[in-house]
Amino acid sequence: MLPISKKGKEERSVLIVSGSDKVYDYIVDLLPQKEFYPISRASSAGEARRILVSQVYDILIINTPLPDDFGIELAYDFADSPTCIMLMVKDEIFNEVVYQVEDAGIATIAKPSNKTTIYNTIKLLSAMSSKLKKMEKKNRTLEEKMNDIRVMNHAKWLLIDKKKITEDEAHHLIEKHAMDRRISKREAAQEIISDYEK
Repeated sequence: MLPISKKGKEERSVLIVSGSDKVYDYIVDLLPQKEFYPISRASSAGEARRILVSQVYDILIINTPLPDDFGIELAYDFADSPTCIMLMVKDEIFNEVVYQVEDAGIATIAKPSNKTTIYNTIKLLSAMSSKLKKMEKKNRTLEEKMNDIRVMNHAKWLLIDKKKITEDEAHHLIEKHAMDRRISKREAAQEIISDYEK
């Protein structure tokens, strides 16, 4: 018996781009609402672009060909975004399309495909989406820490230069300023920078 995770499942937002109602309905029926929500639809590449300009989706599924574009260009347009992308293409061009798009991190499945293949591919995209979100969060945290260090160092060197004190003394001054004002060390450093760079 598998251990049960206590962590709740995070819902994945999905945009299905398909000129065919039948394919859209087929995919929607495969996706449990407790795991995939909201599920939106665009009927063309143009409509999908308009939607994706204002909203980020975890998963983008493109059923090719689209009425106004084959669909590969649309996939490429969003390949560098945090959205995980799946192209559905006819079996006879599957290898050619995979060769074109796999280096961009775009998943491709051949049509017709059975429910298991489509569902499993979407679940893989869901897992990739989860990993990408964690990496993005780590990168943001790291970037914030780097910015804090830059601000602190800037304030320290201003204090060293203006007050003719050591680096340790400058560090203690920033800490004391933060404690006295009940603010973070970064905010204290920013205030010091503002005071000396007026």
